[in-house]
Amino acid sequence: MTDTPTTDRFNEEKSVYTVRGSDKPDLEAGVAAIRNVLKTLPVRPGVYRMQDARGDVLYVGKARALKNRVTNYTQVARLPKRLQRMVAQTRSMTIVTTNTEAEALLLEAQLIKRYRPPYNVLLRDDKSFPFILLREDHAFPRVQKHRGARRAKGQYYGPFASAGSVTRTLNALQKLFLLRSCTDSFFSNRDRPCLLYQIKRCSAPCVDRISKDDYAELVDDAKAFLAGKSTEVQQKLGVAMTAAAEAMDFELAAVYRDRLRALTFIQSAQAINAEGVGDADVFALCAKQGLTGIQAFFIRGGQNWGHRSFFPAHTAEVPEGEVLESFLMQFYEDVPPARLVLIDRPLADDAGLIEEALSERAGRKVTLKVPQRGEQRKLMEQARRNAEEAIDRRLAESTTQGRIFQEITELFELGETPNRIEVYDNSHIMGTNMVGAMIVAGPEGFRKSQYRKFNIKRPETTAGDDFAMMREVLERRFARLEKEDPDRTSGEWPDLLLIDGGKGQVSAVCQVLQESGVEDVPVVGISKGPDRNAGREHFHLPDGRESMLPLNSPTLFYLQRIRDEAHRFAIGAHRAKRAKAFTASPLDEVPGIGPARKKALLMHFGTAKAVRGAALEDLERAPGVSKAMARAIWDFYHPQG
Repeated sequence: MTDTPTTDRFNEEKSVYTVRGSDKPDLEAGVAAIRNVLKTLPVRPGVYRMQDARGDVLYVGKARALKNRVTNYTQVARLPKRLQRMVAQTRSMTIVTTNTEAEALLLEAQLIKRYRPPYNVLLRDDKSFPFILLREDHAFPRVQKHRGARRAKGQYYGPFASAGSVTRTLNALQKLFLLRSCTDSFFSNRDRPCLLYQIKRCSAPCVDRISKDDYAELVDDAKAFLAGKSTEVQQKLGVAMTAAAEAMDFELAAVYRDRLRALTFIQSAQAINAEGVGDADVFALCAKQGLTGIQAFFIRGGQNWGHRSFFPAHTAEVPEGEVLESFLMQFYEDVPPARLVLIDRPLADDAGLIEEALSERAGRKVTLKVPQRGEQRKLMEQARRNAEEAIDRRLAESTTQGRIFQEITELFELGETPNRIEVYDNSHIMGTNMVGAMIVAGPEGFRKSQYRKFNIKRPETTAGDDFAMMREVLERRFARLEKEDPDRTSGEWPDLLLIDGGKGQVSAVCQVLQESGVEDVPVVGISKGPDRNAGREHFHLPDGRESMLPLNSPTLFYLQRIRDEAHRFAIGAHRAKRAKAFTASPLDEVPGIGPARKKALLMHFGTAKAVRGAALEDLERAPGVSKAMARAIWDFYHPQG
């Protein structure tokens, strides 16, 4: 059986074909599983998922004709080594049919971002892009930075490559058009202008320093500027300045002059000449020494709204056109495409199919183009040059990082270069709000999605005892690892434990690991030495040996950095827990008591203690409390009746 999603929503819940077998790679078992699927596979568009014996997704692919495409995986001799390894691990498949190939392309990108399979090209940068939002739900629209879902009513302009790009543009909008940036509550409670009015960055509509019609004209000018019509805005400001000067209103003329200067500065600050391009996203790919980089320029209304470098994962043995195609579909999963998308090379599939899919996602026509001449070609050459420079910088960084990890391997006498370093730290104040923290680092940097915090909650853990806290954290951490991944196949087992502490902490950690049956995870402690001077850190090995690194050692700087990151994360978790404790109430423990009902009870009785001592009849008389809820509250505090 297959699932057929509607055109506007893709949804399927479980695997519909399953052939179980050994979890060890076996090419014959993989081919047998695929052939079993082929027996009932239709010749129509859709998406397929390859899964291993545990049900984890190995690969997501799309096809114009599912049966024809999946058949190719049974012809093992024609497959590249990468796909042969994938087939050898395949034990089941999930099939989802679609109405068109474009729908299949959209669904493929959605599922890749959801499952992040190891055999698909992956866009590693999942940060949301910032936009500028010009709201339309107020008589005096507000201009603001925006991230996330676009639910508020208004005009969205973006994406911008970085928060810095948005900030610069917002500053320009404030100088040029004097639009308010304050919240509605701040706006409604003003009785005199704020500082932004004094420094000529707001027209103070909150205290009627500008009429509604005049403010609406400023909003229209801002929209024209953001749409790329800066020349028209410049001419309008010039005419207004001349008129004010002729009317002998030199103060107003100076305001227009300052706004003109701001506009001229913005126009001259554009590092990329994109005149005549209009709205476009520009992508150039560069591959060197097994690393692939993609440079993206965002052009809106002929203005450069920034650029960003991306380094997709799992690109080895994948054709460059296929890498770029997969990148584009994943990139536009959350970002609306420009009307024109410029790329530096043909894609693996027909460009018309990609255009159709992107147009369907955007709700308007999107054109995909490889520029050959003119301004678009010059812009592409600039993007390609930036892509090459970004790759060179990345390779230089990775070379330095490789040397650092090699020195760590030698310094701590590890069997092989560590791929996953876990760093642990604790935080508390006089034994209160105790929190343990774990951060994860590797050759590619910090893996923030894998950071973990541990609320210290065992009764036997003495308040303020750092050794006992570390014991609880590590016992819980490794008990979970042993339960969820006893065969160590997930990549979540550490290659090195770095502990913020000296001999005592290292000894305690080694004892915990020994009691847990873990004997092959190296442990190193890092302490600041007798005078606690940063730069004079001592590294403690389990056998009692100590070592130090030169003050200017890059390896020392790296180890300090990841130690400090663990400290920062632990303190942040502790502060969050402490802040929550300040606002906690005994009523929070009562089932069914939410913020509104808790407020009503406290307003009626005065204190949580009074609520606890209230009679059932008094609880029933409290506003917003039904008889059933009153009984539930009374029963909670009087379990014996």
